[in-house]
Amino acid sequence: MTQTFTGGCQCGAVRYRFDQKPDGAHICHCRMCQKAFGSFYAPLVGGPLNSFAVTRGEIAIFHSSDQAERGFCRQCGTPLTFGYRDGDHISVSIGSLDQPEAFPPVDQHGVESRLGWVNAMGHRPDRPSTEAEQPDTAAFIASTNHQHPDHDTDRWPE
Repeated sequence: MTQTFTGGCQCGAVRYRFDQKPDGAHICHCRMCQKAFGSFYAPLVGGPLNSFAVTRGEIAIFHSSDQAERGFCRQCGTPLTFGYRDGDHISVSIGSLDQPEAFPPVDQHGVESRLGWVNAMGHRPDRPSTEAEQPDTAAFIASTNHQHPDHDTDRWPE
């Protein structure tokens, strides 16, 4: 039996899988990735396009240049993919994988655009979770959660 690696968007409208383990996990600091993720950088991992399949829904595409395209869920906006239009490789956002812990970044790209304070983030103080600081708020969020679980479902919402 072939091992698969699955993931999808926050709302569950889009699900995907790799039929082989993605590799080359990295973070990209380039300005395009910062804007595409609305974040400090883009964490990405990928594999051959022929090992990747969308298993639910459809990935919307934005052509961020004449060469590159970025996929996202048109329902919830989750950044999902990055690839070159004529390429045979596709990358996915590490956070959209069902088991993102399995893909620690091994290097950094686009460091010319890295924000000056990013490297110090791991040294910032940790704050308690919402569950610890605001248990009533956390309980309400949990009771009204619309986020898809970190595994495939036959249908969503259930």
